[in-house]
Amino acid sequence: MKTFKPSLLASLCALTLSITALNVTAADAPKEAAKPAEAAPAGQQRQQVPAARGPALELAIEAARIANETCAADGGQKIATSVVDSAGVLKVLLASDGASPRGVASSTNKAVTALNFKASTSQLAEQAKTDKALADKVAADTTINVRPGGILIKVGDEIIGAIGVGGGRTDEPCALAGLQKIQARLK
Repeated sequence: MKTFKPSLLASLCALTLSITALNVTAADAPKEAAKPAEAAPAGQQRQQVPAARGPALELAIEAARIANETCAADGGQKIATSVVDSAGVLKVLLASDGASPRGVASSTNKAVTALNFKASTSQLAEQAKTDKALADKVAADTTINVRPGGILIKVGDEIIGAIGVGGGRTDEPCALAGLQKIQARLK
């Protein structure tokens, strides 16, 4: 039988008592009455907001996987890929084993930046060299990322989302590889 030091045993007992007290408190707490859903005025139905356009989840996952595999094949880059819909809602975030936290954040920021400015982040980087207003906006907001790797997802001329790749040396080609793999199947 294993023996414990008195201080360790006391700590374990205190922890057990704390957890038990939390469980009893939660169990004894009065249940809030469920609020009925608000009814629409007579003759009217509640309108639901339609979902934003975007690639189907399966296609978003495939694009992210291909982007990650492409960068991994190019010198073992450990990157992250984010796919957002037309409202900027993150649909997929796929980080390679060993991807850095900065690369993960960068991938989402690049996707959202491309979407918000309706241009690839590499195009925005070039534009910022001669457009002082854009350069000032980029400098003032740390979530705007105009490094290459953020590209738009389009069906015809309609933007339905964006892909962002971060953390590698060749982010944009990896993002393009992911998009090219799914482009013909986008609706």
